[in-house]
Amino acid sequence: MTPRTLTCLVTEVEDLTPDVFRVQLEGRPEAVAHAPGQYLELRLDDETWVPFSIANAHGGDGMIELHIQHWPERENSARLRELVQVAERLTLRLPGGDCVLDPDSRRPLLLIAAGTGFAQMKAIVEAALHEDPERQVDLWWAARERRDLYLEWLPREWAEGHAHFRFHAVSEVAPEAPVDGERVRGHRGRIDQALAAALDDVSGHDVYLSGSPGMVYACVDVLASLGLSPSRVFSDVFAYAPRDPIVPTAGSLVREARS
Repeated sequence: MTPRTLTCLVTEVEDLTPDVFRVQLEGRPEAVAHAPGQYLELRLDDETWVPFSIANAHGGDGMIELHIQHWPERENSARLRELVQVAERLTLRLPGGDCVLDPDSRRPLLLIAAGTGFAQMKAIVEAALHEDPERQVDLWWAARERRDLYLEWLPREWAEGHAHFRFHAVSEVAPEAPVDGERVRGHRGRIDQALAAALDDVSGHDVYLSGSPGMVYACVDVLASLGLSPSRVFSDVFAYAPRDPIVPTAGSLVREARS
């Protein structure tokens, strides 16, 4: 899709946690069309455009959802927070990004997100389950503390409603209450460590990752030891922070540790 610049109506701003808020926008349905996994850029001024993953699959209703992490000490973040609170309309440029759900694949999905990287995975899950409610989907969502999983009820709802959907909640700080439920499992520690401890073979999966470059590549290195196919792994990080090779050609990180 060719990127378009348009103005959208701000219909709702909702605090999800003290640090994360959700913005709901509305525009012409044909103008906001995007593939699941793509992002938009929000205009702060003539020189400043800030990227955000689109947190919903395109549904033909003109709605756009964003999950925004607020960093009070960062100038652009403070400006953005103020802008969405007072503006009736925002100027956007979309769509962008090649980390999109492959419409021709029916391989099991392994989705890995940290923090507000969940927004991109939310759009992919919505599209995948709409297309094939029986598709195998494993969503791993990591945060420092469980309270930072700001929409935890939603993947729990997916897990309750879909027999082949599983939700893995990962926190570095031990939660006060155990994480359990129908096809729901909790993990303690860093996301790459949790993947290494829990997974055995990912060679048949399509893998999508959303987070910082350090987090994404740490996970890729673990998954490379478990049969990750270089042609079936996707992340926006590969475009804006590339490394060579993206996937190590001979994974040994996990299997050597287990032997």
